[in-house]
Amino acid sequence: MTGTGGGRMGVSLVAGILVLALFYVAQSIFAPLIFSLMVIALVWPCQAILERRLPRLLALLVTLVVTMSVIIAIGSSVAWGFGKLGHWLFLNADRFQAIYVDWTDWLEEHGIAIAGPLADRFDVTWLVGFVQSMAGRVNSFAGFALLVFIFVMLGLLEVEDFNRRLRVPAAQPYGERILTANRIVGAKLRRFMVVRTFASILTGIVVWIFALVAGLELAGAWGAIAFALNYIPFLGPFVATALPTLFAIAQFDSWQMAAVVFLSLNVIQFIIGSYLEPRLTGASLAISPFAVIFAVFFWSFMWGISGAFIGVPILIAFIVYCAGVPSSRWIAVLLSGGSKLDPDS
Repeated sequence: MTGTGGGRMGVSLVAGILVLALFYVAQSIFAPLIFSLMVIALVWPCQAILERRLPRLLALLVTLVVTMSVIIAIGSSVAWGFGKLGHWLFLNADRFQAIYVDWTDWLEEHGIAIAGPLADRFDVTWLVGFVQSMAGRVNSFAGFALLVFIFVMLGLLEVEDFNRRLRVPAAQPYGERILTANRIVGAKLRRFMVVRTFASILTGIVVWIFALVAGLELAGAWGAIAFALNYIPFLGPFVATALPTLFAIAQFDSWQMAAVVFLSLNVIQFIIGSYLEPRLTGASLAISPFAVIFAVFFWSFMWGISGAFIGVPILIAFIVYCAGVPSSRWIAVLLSGGSKLDPDS
């Protein structure tokens, strides 16, 4: 029996690795597909309400227009923000270069040598290239958005028929389990995204106001970047805090002012992300912080920026499906934020 159980576990492990390898190789298809499934779970209630008042195709058109407008607005805010930063950095590259040389000399005078890989890689040219590449990657999501539009359109037309097929006797007992899991996943994702959107808007506004008060240039760009990147837990707020700090060093030519910017932005992120947001999401969305940060980094490695955005929704769905199966319920307990797990919440 032990050998049989170990063999099944080995087969499952190999199958899981092969599936992940397929996801990585075919990311141009699977990334927009998974993103589309998340969007469908979020907007389906709106589509169902509109269908009671409007013809089905008209309701679908309204839902698609609103949905794609939101997606494009978020992507465009990132592209606009990084585009402004890239332009500013290109015009002020000499200021960064002078500060970089002064700091390097000061550190070496005090016995701290940074020659080697860090000195070879981190220079102004690299920083300009990083900012421009971030803007370019977001600007190049036209093909991704087109696939998402197609998948969402077809998926919304298919939802009711798919649910009916899951309820037929031939699909039981798995059909009802999938329906229950889908209902829970949809509710959790909608709650997560509503709270995350509120927190992102609030973060963007507060960062924009702080940048104006502090006299930091490109205040609007910092607010837009903070708003969009706040959808990515841990990694997004880190980038939205580190970049203004680096630019504050060049603008004010003072490490004290850069420290004030860094500490202030961290306080903003902490109050909104670590205090306000958890109280709005509630215990039903409590997830292990380690699992969250692993999901963000893992799916960003797999699918880039789009993977970073949907890493946590994928984790939420994974936990719900594991909780619905007795043999894998222990996985859901380990990944959740508490010792108790209610699969129906």
